[in-house]
Amino acid sequence: MTRLQTLQFENAFAEIFQFDGGTEVREYHVMVHVADSRLPYSRQLEALLNAYDSIVAEHLQGAHAVFKRYFLSDAANQADEVTLADMSDCAKSIIQQAPLDGTKIALWAYLMTGVRTGLGKSGLYEVSHSDYRHLWNGSACNMAANSEYQTRLLFNEYNMQLIEEGCTVKDNCIRTWFFVNDVDLNYGGVVRARNQFFFTQGLTQDTHFIASTGIGGRQADPNVLSQMDNYAIAGIKEAQVKYLYAPTHLNRTSDYGVSFERGTYIDYGDRRHVFISGTASINNKGEVMYPKDVVRQTHRMWENVEALLAEADCTFEEVGEMVVYLRDTADYAVVRDLFEERFKGKPYVIVHAPVCRPGWLIEMECMAVKAIENKEFAPF
Repeated sequence: MTRLQTLQFENAFAEIFQFDGGTEVREYHVMVHVADSRLPYSRQLEALLNAYDSIVAEHLQGAHAVFKRYFLSDAANQADEVTLADMSDCAKSIIQQAPLDGTKIALWAYLMTGVRTGLGKSGLYEVSHSDYRHLWNGSACNMAANSEYQTRLLFNEYNMQLIEEGCTVKDNCIRTWFFVNDVDLNYGGVVRARNQFFFTQGLTQDTHFIASTGIGGRQADPNVLSQMDNYAIAGIKEAQVKYLYAPTHLNRTSDYGVSFERGTYIDYGDRRHVFISGTASINNKGEVMYPKDVVRQTHRMWENVEALLAEADCTFEEVGEMVVYLRDTADYAVVRDLFEERFKGKPYVIVHAPVCRPGWLIEMECMAVKAIENKEFAPF
């Protein structure tokens, strides 16, 4: 069963998605927004954190955060305060992708009940239940000379962390996010490093890649050109993981020289998790659809996401959260109205983040969860 709820707080509000499959592990996606853009940053941060704390204490009793992402308007002047204010024990991603409602900060939090959480021996955050260990990481970065070297080092370090957990990138990594400082300039280096690393790990178009988003975003330090967030599952079997293609609507990413899956789903004994990669207005020949028209691009983007979800036997009803990326801040009002008309009450945030190809004005990603029964696999 899924449920949507909107809560109001002093100077903040939140949308909450709940999945309850009748087991001890309930899942929540919470999107917290500041209500008054005129407040100084310290008060916006305070309002957001107070709202989040109230949600967890009063509405999601027993839930533990497993992953959080903070969206900031000016990371150089804001990220340190987030780090000091949020000492919770979960993976945290902090990135400059300004919320386009005019506020300085927004928060997406993913929470669960009935799980054990803590920092693993490798430095990855571990969420344990049943036969599985879910390994999350946020804000990984380094100071190598360019985006290609930085991304290569990120993958090498992540590979070593997974090996320490008894895992591999090929068999256990489910999802990555790359936030690229000046994406028009530096995305090419990220692509080259990822392609090369995947090749060394036996990841090809004939095997599989990994669901991913590569999008504009920057850290507090401008020398960080590539930030990586990631998610892997220890204890997973190959038969539990399936890849989504929607060939009537989308082409293979390898057709234009990049290496990620359009979407991935994982079946457990009691539920299905679906991860949709960053998806834009594209056709199955790899062409940008409806150049310079953000309304038609939005509708085509939705159509593409629906086609991917359908391969996992899901619809937007099962989607728990959405992050929407806009290249041009001037498009915010029209895109907000489109999303409010179709998805009012659904946890989503619209942020400023240029997509990897200049012709794409908008991109979105999402996660979905659906109750299933599969006696082949252990429950979540």
